[in-house]
This record gives sequence, C-alpha cells and structure tokens, in this order.
Amino acid sequence: MEQSIWRKKPMSAYEADIKNNQLKKVLGKWSLTAIGIGGIIGGGIFVLTGTAAHYHAGPALALSFIVAGIGCVFAALCYSEFASMLPVEGSAYAYAYGTIGELFAWIIGWGLILEYAMGAMTVAVSWSGYFNKLLHLFGISIPANLTNDPFSYANMEGADGSFAFNLPAFIITWLVTWILVKGIKEARNTNNLIVILKSSAVVFVIIVGFFFINVDNWHPFIPEPELVKHADGSMKEAYGIKGILSGAAAIFFAYIGFDVVSTSAGEAINPKKDIPFAIIASLGICTVLYILVSLVLTGMLNYKDITGDALKAPVAYAFDQAGQPWAVFIITTAATVGLVSVMLVMMLGQTRVFLGMAKDGLLPDFFRQIHPSFQTPWKSTILVGFVVSLVASFTPIGVLSDMTSFGTLFAFAMVCLAVLILRQREPNRDRPFKTPMLMLIAPLGIITNVALMSLLDSKAQLFAFVWMGIGLVVYFLYSRSKSNLNDM
Repeated sequence: MEQSIWRKKPMSAYEADIKNNQLKKVLGKWSLTAIGIGGIIGGGIFVLTGTAAHYHAGPALALSFIVAGIGCVFAALCYSEFASMLPVEGSAYAYAYGTIGELFAWIIGWGLILEYAMGAMTVAVSWSGYFNKLLHLFGISIPANLTNDPFSYANMEGADGSFAFNLPAFIITWLVTWILVKGIKEARNTNNLIVILKSSAVVFVIIVGFFFINVDNWHPFIPEPELVKHADGSMKEAYGIKGILSGAAAIFFAYIGFDVVSTSAGEAINPKKDIPFAIIASLGICTVLYILVSLVLTGMLNYKDITGDALKAPVAYAFDQAGQPWAVFIITTAATVGLVSVMLVMMLGQTRVFLGMAKDGLLPDFFRQIHPSFQTPWKSTILVGFVVSLVASFTPIGVLSDMTSFGTLFAFAMVCLAVLILRQREPNRDRPFKTPMLMLIAPLGIITNVALMSLLDSKAQLFAFVWMGIGLVVYFLYSRSKSNLNDM
C-alpha cells in the first residue's frame, strides 16, 4: 500500500475483530452508563474543584462546569457517531484509523497517550491528598516534605528547604502497576459496586452539604479579577469572565472517562445503539452532579480559604471546617478507594493505546509484548508505572491536570474534525447514530475545545506542544515506514 499519510486500516480488519470477539455480551445500556459514570467520577470532582475555585473562578465554578460540559457534549455526540460505525474495543485512535487515515489516527493516539499518562499522574497526587487526610483521621501524620512535590513544599509555611517527594503518590502508582501486570479482571458487579460507592459519596456531599451552606460565601458570585499566587510561586490573573473560562479549561480533566465506555464494545449486547446512549447519558448525569457539588463546596467554604491541605482534599476539608468529622471519614474513605479504580482505568487505557498502536506497527514491538503467564502487556505497563510514579512525585497537581486537559481537549477537537471530514467524504456510510446538526455541532466542538486549550497554563501548553512535536517526529522517522499497512 502506498505510504500515504491518509491511508486507512481496512474495514475487513475491524469486521474480523468483531466476528472473532470471544467476550461475553452481558452489558446493557445502563451497565455501560454505569461504567461511564465510574470512569468520569474521580480526581476531578474530589480534588480539582478546590484548585479551580481558588485559582480560577471562585463561586462561579458552577458556570465553569457548565461551559466545560457543553464543550464535552459536542465531542460526545461526535464520538458517539464514530462508536456506532465501528463498535470495536479501542478508542478514538482506532476509529480515526479506519475512517480518516493514519496520520489523523496517530495524532489522536499520541494525544490520548498524553491524556491517560497525565491523568494517571493527577489521580496519583489526588489519591495522596486523600490518603494523607485518612491517616490524619487516625492520628497518623507523614512529614509534609514526603507528601508534597518540591515546588508545592517550597511555598508552604514552615518549609525548611529539605528534600521533598510525594511518597504516597509514588507508592500507589507502583501498587496499581503491579495489579495491572498481574492482570486483574474485575467482574461487572464489582465495577458497579465501585460506581455505587463513588456516586453515593457525591450524592452524600450534595445532600448533607446543603445544610451547611453559608450563602455569604457566594457573594460576589463572580469575583472581580485579581492576581493570585499559585503553588509554583507565580502570580496569575484569576476570577471574572476569564476566570470562569480558564476554570472550565482547568477542570476539563473532571470529564474525561466517558470514552471508557467504548472500550467495552466487545461486551455490549447492542453496541451500535447502547454505546452512544451510555456516552451521552453518563456525561449528562455527571455534569449535573458536578454543578451541584461545586455550588455546595463554594457555599460551605469561602474560595479564598481553599489553600494548603484544602487544595488536595477540598470536599473533605469543607466538612471538617463545618465540624462534621463523621462526614469527613465517609467522604475521605470513598474518595481514597474510588480514586484507585480511576487510576487503574487511566493506566489501563494508556497501555492499551500503546498496545493498539504497536499491533498496527506504529510503535515498537516492546509495547505489544504480552507476559506468558499474566497475559498482559507487562513491559509497557512497567514503563508507564515508572514514568507516572516519578512525574507524580515531583510535579504540582495544577500543571499535571492542565496537561491532562490539553491532551483531552486536543483529542476531542480532532474527533469533531474527523467526523466532519468523514461526513463530507463518505456521506452514504452506514451510521446507526448520526450526530444531529453536525455542521453546527462539530465546528462548535472544535472552536470550544481549541478555545479552552488556549486558556490553559502556559507551561502546560508549552509542554503539550513539545509532546505533539515529538509525536510528529516519531511518526515520520519511524512509524510511517513501519506501519503494517505497508505490507497490504
């Protein structure tokens, strides 16, 4: 096959994958929706609500969630069209490879690698904050220099200049890595139990927190713009309309996870209809929950007071300040357990994207080598664990979440563009689910996601552009010539 950057993976290859599927088809639309909710609810709602309220939007954080949710809906509708056309296990990378072309697929895949890797790092830091909070409830304390990255520790009161390292984040990453190498297989009921636990914790926060809201904390709802000192010591403008928009970009991380639904296509009873339903339903349900939680949090706790430890466990901190230690215990325990499952999903997604790209010849065989006993891509899993553990231990959560948001926003913008191109290029292709008003939805999705990308932290933007640049170099120097399509 010609080495064109627009060459596509043949539909026959995907059809063979679907025909040879040996997984049990046991997931209906509500089970798939539960998986989506479980993937979405995680570090974003339990942690980033604090950083976004303090550093960006103040009480208007609820508006930030609405803006981010709208941007997500555009992408979800386009994503659903892809999922209905190619109900195969995988991600936007697999969809793009079979419909648009190799370079498009590569760019999306490279962006997904950034999303999942940085997402796992963010959740590791989030877990560290809640685990530390849980230890405090039992009277156990870990020195601050062993629960913070060097940058955050240096700006803390009482910092003595000693070596700083986020030990809990490091340990949990290697625990999750070990589980993934061993090949954990969670049954549907186990997954639903985790979803129920996390969802119940969020509903608990909304209902119980309502009784401790001080409406004075909501005034002014949209604070006047001012400079705010960040964890790395820099001063940046926050609040106002720009703060709402930058807050939406910062908390976009809270919405990633609905694409996890598509990885369950092989076990879906009716994937062409149920997967689009589950993607949209899980996103809608979580958006409502997020808006309510943000209103409760900023009503219970003044956004100016969400600093220090409150940034790592803001929801638990709010109930602590309200004098409700029993509620703190429930929230902290649920968050600590729930975040582990999110981290598992993130690192699992990371290695499976690597595996898919390696099977297509776009990455070295190292990333597709399966352990003879555990039947997992163990080498790439250990490599991912090594990188995630080091970066999570030494980097502030704000930078990590912004990097995750960049990867997500970029992938979403590409999906919207890809669906638009494919609709023009192949208008007669069978589409069990068609994005309504695509000529309006897709451009709005592209514009919204790109605009939110531009509002992310400048350091995160620089790192992300460097990452994408490296990806293009790798593709043209290695992947293009090694692609399996060269032999077709």
